[in-house]
Amino acid sequence: MNCFMLIMEQITDAVVAAYILNATLIVPNLDQKSYWKDASDFGDIFDVDWFMSFLSNDVKILKQLPMVGGKVLTPVRTRVPRKSSPKYYLNRILPLLKKKHAVQLTKFDYRLSNVLETDLQKLRCRVNYHALKFTDPIVEMGRKLVERMRMRSEHFIALHLRFEPDMLAFSGCDYGGGEKERAELGAIRKRWKTLHKSNPDKQRRQGKCPLTPEEVGLMLRALGYNSDVHIYVASGEVYGGEDTLAPLRALFPIFHSKDTLASQEELAPFAPYSARMAALDFIVSDESDVFVTNNNGNMARILAGRRRYYGHKPTIRPNAKKISRLFLNMNNMTWEGFAMGIRTYQVGFMGEPNEVKPGKGEFHENPSSCICKSSLPNIPVYDLQDNPATLYQKGEEYSTGGFDAAEINDYQNIEDEQELADQEDLENKNNLPERTASRH
Repeated sequence: MNCFMLIMEQITDAVVAAYILNATLIVPNLDQKSYWKDASDFGDIFDVDWFMSFLSNDVKILKQLPMVGGKVLTPVRTRVPRKSSPKYYLNRILPLLKKKHAVQLTKFDYRLSNVLETDLQKLRCRVNYHALKFTDPIVEMGRKLVERMRMRSEHFIALHLRFEPDMLAFSGCDYGGGEKERAELGAIRKRWKTLHKSNPDKQRRQGKCPLTPEEVGLMLRALGYNSDVHIYVASGEVYGGEDTLAPLRALFPIFHSKDTLASQEELAPFAPYSARMAALDFIVSDESDVFVTNNNGNMARILAGRRRYYGHKPTIRPNAKKISRLFLNMNNMTWEGFAMGIRTYQVGFMGEPNEVKPGKGEFHENPSSCICKSSLPNIPVYDLQDNPATLYQKGEEYSTGGFDAAEINDYQNIEDEQELADQEDLENKNNLPERTASRH
């Protein structure tokens, strides 16, 4: 269900890349051939007209590549290194754009540096928190789910369980399912052709294994949440189904999801599309009093950043490397000792307002450049209009055609195209993402 979260990050950075290149962005085409097999396009998830209008003073955006000489421009495909700098784009991509008139930068995940100048970070925020607005059907259904949660309880926790088969297969971890589990997850794992043979014990010691639903429940009970707390579970297909969820239900029996809050008829327009279902979970999770994530993936980071930006609400992240030791030794500990260990190791991972210093951490998780503190403690004041972006640089105008959001999931993409790279650029602090562009 994290498929569309990477879409949000890619689109945000695509806009910034277009601004850096003084290019015209073409409304993105989303990958429909990935593991998720989701036929949704940009306009099925986000309000295209709002997106174009809101950013009109920053970047020119078109719905399709323009005609030149009676023909639609055909972009040349290339790829930039992960986390590339603005300098890289200007030195390597802009000359290609001038020569070829249209450039498609593929696999556009994590292609823009985390650290950018303040005006570019603020543009990221304008895109992420204002320009990307869900379509009316998604917003209306999301609001219904939130209202129904509030009817059941004034306060609730949203849990992003992230225990889908693909996530577990990628992790290379062992979840106690024996040979059947190894065969099933091993078959899925083969889609990432460059992954090394996994070492499950090492992965768990290093905190790289998602917690099981039972472990998440035990962590929350150790943190002081009682069995009468209402839990909304944001998740796609849980590996092992109801058998896997049973221990979590035993710990927190007041258990909600899209399927318990809405009828099949209400969810029918969204159910065939993982990205649209994920958008519903995103809305409910954003409105929760506490958001709990089971991994530090795209949804976790983007939601944590959004919850900071719009007035702080906590996001709890498991300190998996430390607490995994507690779960391994739990049978040799008292409950009191276990709970004390959890509370100790979770210091700094509980989503406190000043937990992450400004400028530290991943920007989508900690958009500090967009949040100013007033004289009152912990009351954020949002400042987006300083250093407003101009529409174009001086000089010729270029346009960025629809970028390819290939492999919209939580993992590093397997790259089969030649990358433009040199050591000087790779040593640069700032890096940038994938895009498509055309010259008029």
